[in-house]
Amino acid sequence: MPHTSIPSVTTAPISLHDEQIGRMRQYLATMALRTACFIGAYFFEGWLRWVCVALAVVLPYIAVVLVNAVRPRPEDTTMTAVDDPRRQVGHR
Repeated sequence: MPHTSIPSVTTAPISLHDEQIGRMRQYLATMALRTACFIGAYFFEGWLRWVCVALAVVLPYIAVVLVNAVRPRPEDTTMTAVDDPRRQVGHR
């Protein structure tokens, strides 16, 4: 019987759902920082006000670029069928 390659659980990529949740959290954190910059621009004076305004203007661009920077998937993601029924999940 030829040996079939079965992917290991430790080398499995992160699920698409978990990756999307992580990117959404990162985006929301960046937008929360932008909101804090808007509030800070109202209360601060001088150079600190202008730093807050500049961050409030630039942060949306940074957030979108970071969220769209998806990690590359491994090239070898081929899955092969298991011929031996004893090696299948749930076999008794």
